[in-house]
Amino acid sequence: MITLALSKGRIFEETLPLLAAAGIEVTEDPEKSRKLILPTNRPDVRVVLVRASDVPTYVQHGGADLGVAGKDILIEHGGEGLYQPLDLRIARCRMSVAVRDDFDYERAVRQGSRIRVATKYTRIAQQHFADKGVHVDLIKLYGSMELAPLTGLADAIVDLVSTGSTLRANHLREVEPFMEISSRLIVNQAALKLKRDRLRPLIDAFASAVPNR
Repeated sequence: MITLALSKGRIFEETLPLLAAAGIEVTEDPEKSRKLILPTNRPDVRVVLVRASDVPTYVQHGGADLGVAGKDILIEHGGEGLYQPLDLRIARCRMSVAVRDDFDYERAVRQGSRIRVATKYTRIAQQHFADKGVHVDLIKLYGSMELAPLTGLADAIVDLVSTGSTLRANHLREVEPFMEISSRLIVNQAALKLKRDRLRPLIDAFASAVPNR
C-alpha cells in the first residue's frame, strides 16, 4: 500500500490534476465524507487527510510514504528525514511582513527600533529579520494574525499573502514580501528504498504534470 498525506483545501484541490496524470483518482470528496483515509481507484494507493503542519511529520515517521507540503511548512519543520524531489508549483503565495496602515515600518527598521512581530512562522521570521539586522521580539500565534497589530499585541506580522484582500479589509498593508512559497512533493527516505518500483513511477508522473516546467 502507498499512502499519500494531503491537507484539505487548496493543496488538495491543486494536487488532484497531478494525481490524475499518474492515473490516480480519489473516489470520495473530503468535503462530503467524514473519513480521514480516502480510497482511490487504485487498490494499492490511499490518501490520508491531515493538518497541513502535520504532513511532514507523517511522512518523516512513516505514517505516509509521500505527501504534499508548502515550502513554509517544510522550513518550519526542518525537513529532517525527507526527500524533496519536486517543487510542484501549486498553492503559490508569498511570505510577507505586514503592518497597520498608520505604522511607519520603514522608519522603525531604519532607526534600529526593536519591534514586536506576531507569526506562526517563527523560524522563517527569525531568519528574515536576522539577515536584515533588525531586532525583533517574536510572538507565536496560531490564529488570525491580522488581529495582532489591530489590538496592539504586535507592531507587525509575518504571514502568507495571496491576494492581500484580507490585509486590506483589516486596514493592514504589505510592506515587505520576502519569500515565494509553493508546495513540494516530499517522500519518506526509507519508503523510497523499500517501495522504489512503485514510488518512482508516481514521482515521474508528477514531474511530467508540473505546470510551467
